[in-house]
This record gives sequence, C-alpha cells and structure tokens, in this order.
Amino acid sequence: MTYTIIRNGRLVDAAAHRADPTDILIEDGTIVAVGAPGMDAPEGATAIDATARLMHPGLINAHTHGHGGLAKGMGDRWTLELLLAAGPWTNGARTLEDKYLATAIGAAEMVLKGVTACYDLSYEFPAPTREGMEAVGRAYADVGMRAVVAPMVADRSFYDAIPGLMEALPDSLRKEVAKLRLAPFETSLANMRDMLHHWPFDRDRIRAAVAPTIPMHCTDAFLTGCRDLAREYGVPIHSHVSESKVQAVAALKVWGHSPTAHLDALGLLGPDFTVAHGVWLDDDDMRRLADQGGSIAHNPGSNMRLGSGILAARRALEIGVNLGIGTDSSSCSDNQNMYEAMRLASFVSKVRGPDWQRWLKTEEVLSAATEGSARALGFEKIGRIAEGYKADIVFLDLGSINWIPFNDPTNQIVHTEDGTGVDKVMVDGRMVVENGRLVAVDLGRIAIDAEAARARLEASSAPMKALYDQLEGIVGTFCPGMAHQPHHIHRYGACHHPD
Repeated sequence: MTYTIIRNGRLVDAAAHRADPTDILIEDGTIVAVGAPGMDAPEGATAIDATARLMHPGLINAHTHGHGGLAKGMGDRWTLELLLAAGPWTNGARTLEDKYLATAIGAAEMVLKGVTACYDLSYEFPAPTREGMEAVGRAYADVGMRAVVAPMVADRSFYDAIPGLMEALPDSLRKEVAKLRLAPFETSLANMRDMLHHWPFDRDRIRAAVAPTIPMHCTDAFLTGCRDLAREYGVPIHSHVSESKVQAVAALKVWGHSPTAHLDALGLLGPDFTVAHGVWLDDDDMRRLADQGGSIAHNPGSNMRLGSGILAARRALEIGVNLGIGTDSSSCSDNQNMYEAMRLASFVSKVRGPDWQRWLKTEEVLSAATEGSARALGFEKIGRIAEGYKADIVFLDLGSINWIPFNDPTNQIVHTEDGTGVDKVMVDGRMVVENGRLVAVDLGRIAIDAEAARARLEASSAPMKALYDQLEGIVGTFCPGMAHQPHHIHRYGACHHPD
C-alpha cells in the first residue's frame, strides 16, 4: 500500500461556505480518511504540506471537443450553424498526430486550470477510426487526467439536416458541399464497435462512449444503432440536443415534435444519456430527461459566444434533471477554463429575470461542475473530497490576488478564481500540476508542435476556407431566418426583435 497524507490545507465545504483546516489521507489513489489537523497516518506515508492552500474537488468538464484545440480563436461572429459550416476549414486535413496534439493542447489547459476529468466528443471525417480515438485517449493519459472519449458521429451532413438549406444553395455550391458527405452509418458503427472492443486504456481513467452529434444529423437507423452499441458495451451516450433555436424549429418541421421526444421514442434516453446545451428544451423535454435519469451539460460560454440563448438551468434543477457544466470546444468558446464556465453559469442565470431567488447559488454551480458533471461522465467516485472517492484534488494558492482577502470560499471559487490561483492538481493521488507547471508533458514542446501544425493546416485548409467564405452569406441568412420564426418558448437574452 502507498499512503499520502495532506496536511495543513483548508478544505472547502461548498454548502456551508466554509473552509476549515483539514488533513486528508490517501491510499493508492483513493481517499481513506478526511479529518482534523494532526490526524494519524501510517508510518512512511508521503507528506504534502498544503499550508496556505485551499483544496477543492477537481473540476469536471461535462462537454468539450478535443479536436478544437488547434482551432482556438479562428472565428468571431459565428452562430452555431456558421460554426458547423466552418468545420471543414477549422477542423479539416488532420493527421493522426494532429488529433493527438489538438487534444493535448486542451488537456494541458484544463489541468493547469483545475480540471481533472472531461467528456470529449471528438470528430473525425468521414468516419471515426479506432486509431484516431486511441490518439485522443493517449493525449489525456499522457497529460494525466481522466476523460470519456466519444466519437462524434453523423450520417447526414449539416446541409441535408436543415430543411430547405441545400435547396437554398446555388448549384455550384451544392456540388461542393455534396463532397462533404459522411460515411454510411454502417461504416461508423463498425468502426466504433472496433474501437470499443479493443479499448486499450484503464477504464478508471480513460473511458469510451458514443456521441451521435445532433439528432437531426442522424437517420433513425443510425440513432438506434448508436443506442444498441452503447448498451451492448455499457457505455454512455452524448448528443447536442436543442442547442439552437434553428434545431428546435427544424425538428418541428421534420418530426412534428422536439428532438428530445424523438430520442425518447427511439429509446436513447436513460441515466447514461447526456444532452449537450439543451438551451431550447421546454418543460416536457426536461421531464422526459428527469424521468429517465438523464443529464444536461450546460455550456454558458459557448451558448453566448454562438448566440444560441440561455439554458433555463433553474427550471431543469426544479424538474429533477442532473446538471453538469462544460466549456464546449476551444473553437467556439476559445478556452477550456471551467472557472470561467462556472462564473458564467452563475451570471447568466441572473440575466434570465429579476427574481433573485431563482438565480443559481454559487454552491449549486460548484456542485454542478463537480458532482453533477461526474454523474454525466458516468464516474461514481469522483467529484467530491470524501472517504472512498478518488483523490482528484485542486490546491489553490491563498496568496494569489484572487484570494486577497479571503472572505467566502464557495463564492470566490465561482466568482473570483480564474485559474491563475491554481498551484497544484492531483489526479488519483499523483500530482499532474506542481507549482503551476505541468508535471508529465512539456508545454514548450506542445507550443512548438502546435505552431508547426497551425502553419501546415492553414495552407492545406485554404480551399475549405474559400468554400466557407462563399457559404457564409447564405447560411448566415437562411438559418437566422428560421430562428426568427415563432416558437413556444423564448431563450434569448434580448427581446424577439432587438433594435
């Protein structure tokens, strides 16, 4: 047995808004005791001095995209639909090494900013591959964090999925986007089965999942195939559901009911199902999720960045939906900072109306970013610092300007901390960040490789950039036109017709 004793730190009690001096005893990566200072420890236990450090559970990113690590900052005024149109440019022409590198960039940023686990929906065109997903998993393993890796799949293109969009394109562009068609769903299912059957990683650290990207981008045969594959291998399912008003309106045109109702009818909902975003879910949708034990991954930064609207988070909690918090991709929220995501989750709940009693409390936000996200990932023993839980712990420097003065640990984690106060990060009882620096990987090397990849991809993706430039005006007119159509719920932060 290998023992570690953490002494002299202050452990946040989010509900009580306290942080009392606490010792933590760890055995082989698992917390076996949490007690008062001076707690007994086995002889020979490694001691960690946490003086002037605030300890909180590792943050858990409930929704991200590792492939976005090389697309950071590439766009500005993008709706979700413009982001999708830009995808072949921003994420195209990737080698296996690029897929590893993009993921490693995001993983490095996450652990440096207090994240110990994430749910990564990673994309490959025209179909997922075992080798590609293993490269993604290896990046997380090398950095030292936990992850659920889910190939993000579809068998209908964005242009086929939105009613009328393909017809709105001139013939020349229609021929070009036809070249972006995805592999038949049988190919994607076969490749995911190969991945799941040969998954090489320790499932306590790096797990696999299935992610039909957007319900309308998948035929029913593909959706039920994903359902059956996930159930056969006992892995979770994750999908972008009602992220934008365009999706909500389009679903009614195509199916006559919401995406959530459609997924429920096909048997995809369950305790292993996570809705990404869920901005345009109504009460019936949320009840379906709650009744099935499902989760929502709330991505407030991305939802605002893409103009998608504001999740009714309080209503989701009232109805009984499990709530996690995520960053989304670096291509559409530009960072992997879960402290920022928590701060925005708190703030955006206040924008929904003047009834302050309905705003999210900071303890609710911190709980969502830890225990709620852990449930979405399917990990049972992370998200808390308690006996029997994995020792995934963040140590914040109380000498950081973020903590001067130290008034309320819960409020300040959510509203004040920005990642610059992170001193150490522990995963499974082992440090992955020490003195604010990565332990296992060389950030300088990542930077050199990233610049080389950026320059190469800029050249190789130039034709896709030119195609996007031609599509932008059409997609950017057609899709907002759909979003202006009447709908029975309102999730924007402004009136229907802002000045």
